[in-house]
Amino acid sequence: MPELPEVETVRRGLVELVKEATIVGVSIYWERIITPPFSSEKFAKTLMNQTIHDVLRRGKYLIFLLDDWAIISHLRMEGKYQVVDTDAPHAKHTHVIFHLADGRDLRYLDVRKFGRMTLVPLPSMPEFFIQKHLGPEPLTECFKLDDFRAALNQSQRMLKPFLLDQRAVVGIGNIYCDEVLFDAQLHPQTLTNCVTATEAERLFDSIRRILKEAVERKGSTIRTYKNTMGEAGTFQELLKVYQRAGQPCVRCQTPIQKIKVAQRGTHYCPTCQIEHSTVNE
Repeated sequence: MPELPEVETVRRGLVELVKEATIVGVSIYWERIITPPFSSEKFAKTLMNQTIHDVLRRGKYLIFLLDDWAIISHLRMEGKYQVVDTDAPHAKHTHVIFHLADGRDLRYLDVRKFGRMTLVPLPSMPEFFIQKHLGPEPLTECFKLDDFRAALNQSQRMLKPFLLDQRAVVGIGNIYCDEVLFDAQLHPQTLTNCVTATEAERLFDSIRRILKEAVERKGSTIRTYKNTMGEAGTFQELLKVYQRAGQPCVRCQTPIQKIKVAQRGTHYCPTCQIEHSTVNE
């Protein structure tokens, strides 16, 4: 699933390619991608002659700001966008096409068809995200150590699901969760209220540093991810635990192990990441 670095990379490409482009038609080939209350027909009709003024990101959501509306797009597992000439052949798994006034198409492709698009009036966009209970953006000043430390202490969950649920901080998925916890030397099953103040600060710093570098490297291409320009990311070259089960830890040479945590495949070093058993007072 694209995480913050991948979605941010896609956003930057979309800004470069379609900012100030006007939509003159929409073709929808898989109606379930459009979420209620809009039908696919109403979605297409509403977007006629709307201009894309900017593309923003909130967590893992892309936000297309139009004249009167916002298209809120979640890529889920394998969604991606491409911009091509209108007469270009349709690639396999093309499900939504935004026809632009300049003779190009903005096309949404999705092998698994899990991605979703929601159309909301611009004034309603803040409420949409309030209802999602999203935490702060990790690469902005809104992400504060004191607040993060307090959230850890107030929770009684394991660290991995705590980081994945997007309430304490947004944008972290399975790949970067494993990498962040390894970098901070914290076991994924450690209870959040067992994390010391020093460990919380280390985790906070790891989140910011790893996500920042992943954005600079245009994300991680593990399976099919490519950005809007069709380019692969390169952060996968720096992964230290994710998908390295059985390989030696880069710190201590202990073989990396893979377990299930909250139903997610989880990679960690059993020597560098020791699980706490005492609650932090």
